[in-house]
Amino acid sequence: MFSLVFQVEKPFIGMVHLPPLPGSVRHRGEGLKAVLDRALSDLSALEEGGADAALVENFGDAPFPKRASKATVAYMTVIVGELVSHADIPIGVNVLRSDGEAALAIAAATGARFIRVNVFSGVAFTDQGIIEGEAQRLLALRQALGAEVAILADVNVKHAWHPQPLSQAARDAARNLPDALIITGAGTGQPATPQDLMEAKAASGLPVLVGSGITPENVTEFAVADGFIVGTALKEGGEAPVSPALVEAVAERIAALRGR
Repeated sequence: MFSLVFQVEKPFIGMVHLPPLPGSVRHRGEGLKAVLDRALSDLSALEEGGADAALVENFGDAPFPKRASKATVAYMTVIVGELVSHADIPIGVNVLRSDGEAALAIAAATGARFIRVNVFSGVAFTDQGIIEGEAQRLLALRQALGAEVAILADVNVKHAWHPQPLSQAARDAARNLPDALIITGAGTGQPATPQDLMEAKAASGLPVLVGSGITPENVTEFAVADGFIVGTALKEGGEAPVSPALVEAVAERIAALRGR
């Protein structure tokens, strides 16, 4: 499924970080149109700069509940549907804090091609409390919906404490049949380590992406990664909107890694 969705070696997935959605604590009444316009602008910048895919995330909705509200699912479905209709690259969905079922339902309804699941298997201790994996429910739902949607599963995800060492967590995650794994640093914009990447690849036998902290300066340290998810480095000072020039800088470094 990973190769079916990302028909390029080492795909570069750029983030579309949504501002606070209606119904979230930090929303200030801007309405759906303003959110959608920003998302379309960021998508355009990602495509112009050479990203291979875009991942839509309700980044601005912090503080997050464990499971998304009905309002969040409804608004994200509208937004993702619009992005899919405008995009020339695959679109993915991540519903925070870790609502893989909501992400999969949105993807199946809109034609999005992949989802990110922050706690796919195991247990994570987070600022939202204890979050348990949902692998079985997700795989059953994907089968029931007949959805050709790739599942990218975080291993020992950022912004959480995990009881298992990374290699064991990666091995256990692989047993639960995701299409690829993601490693991260401790928080948003913080890099993983090349050692973590190698451990996850060796333990799982699956494609492993680096999901935080990638910059044009450090991407070559992760040359054996099977893909990259990049958000903070694509924005001036780490803040929105996405800059086509910064996207291009990352895209050029990743392109240089292909075929090595």
